[in-house]
Amino acid sequence: MMQMIDKDMAQRFARIALGHVTREYPNHIMHVFDGPETDITPSALHPVFYGSFDWHSCVHGYWMLARLLRLHPDMASAPDIRALFDTMLAADKVEGECRYFDRPSSRGYERPYGWGWLLKLGAELEGHENPTWAEALSPLTQRIVARFEAFLPLATYPVRVGTHYNTAFALRLAADYAEAAGKYGFLSLLQQTARRWYGEDRHCAAWGEPSGDEFLSSSLIEAECMRRLLPADDFAQWFADFLPELGKGEPAHLMQPATVSDRSDGKIAHLDGLNLSRAWCFLALAATLQQQDRRHTVLADAAARHLQSGLSHVAGDYMGEHWLASFAVLALTQRR
Repeated sequence: MMQMIDKDMAQRFARIALGHVTREYPNHIMHVFDGPETDITPSALHPVFYGSFDWHSCVHGYWMLARLLRLHPDMASAPDIRALFDTMLAADKVEGECRYFDRPSSRGYERPYGWGWLLKLGAELEGHENPTWAEALSPLTQRIVARFEAFLPLATYPVRVGTHYNTAFALRLAADYAEAAGKYGFLSLLQQTARRWYGEDRHCAAWGEPSGDEFLSSSLIEAECMRRLLPADDFAQWFADFLPELGKGEPAHLMQPATVSDRSDGKIAHLDGLNLSRAWCFLALAATLQQQDRRHTVLADAAARHLQSGLSHVAGDYMGEHWLASFAVLALTQRR
């Protein structure tokens, strides 16, 4: 892994996340009421992931902290991260998270975005410095794997939007857990599903990108999903057919960072995340190509533009601050 995050940047990002993963309010709760309920505070519903404005953002805040701790175990915030994990990634608290997912009305809760991020966190904790963290989270990761295994055979069509419901993003993150945990039957299901959903896609024009509140490029995350799940030779042919004009810099609008007009608006602020997630995809896709390949230059240049735009705005207004640094770390620690 080519590390692009030095200790100073890691410390800055860690302080951001430590400031919000246990910040309970403001909070956006997505909850199905089964009847009159007396205690519906975020921390009562979710004993671990109650901060960061919403459940999935809290999960990927924990993932970012785990990733930064792995990269810089001696940074100033490392003791605080360890203390947080020792306290929060504990069996009794994870059991409370599991109880929430065991509710029949929670069948589709956080599907598929939060599912993918929970497994991404599980993957990061595999082989980490303290094995008890992964062990404590394991009952929840296993429930999420079971959710995927039940859902994917029923999902006739993919969801191609650039927001939380995008299915390619979830497959991509889940693949990391399947491999890290040695869940090869699950990995095979992810691979089969990716081929079924996206294997025949050709001549992507990326029409409609970007839209006004997306944080994923539906075309680029599909390509990154296929890169992760297909054998290299199969992907090379698929990618050449999917973006046949890439060497000419087309689709040109896909290569330019999105403009963000109001970072206090939670939806418009998604576009800062789009710039960072595009950079992640550009870097990963460029790594599959030889440097003399014109497509490599196009992708690398686009990645640089998007990183420059996105990294300037990971902190400031809480509508972006509670999640954007995670996307920055995703891009900056991408395998080359």
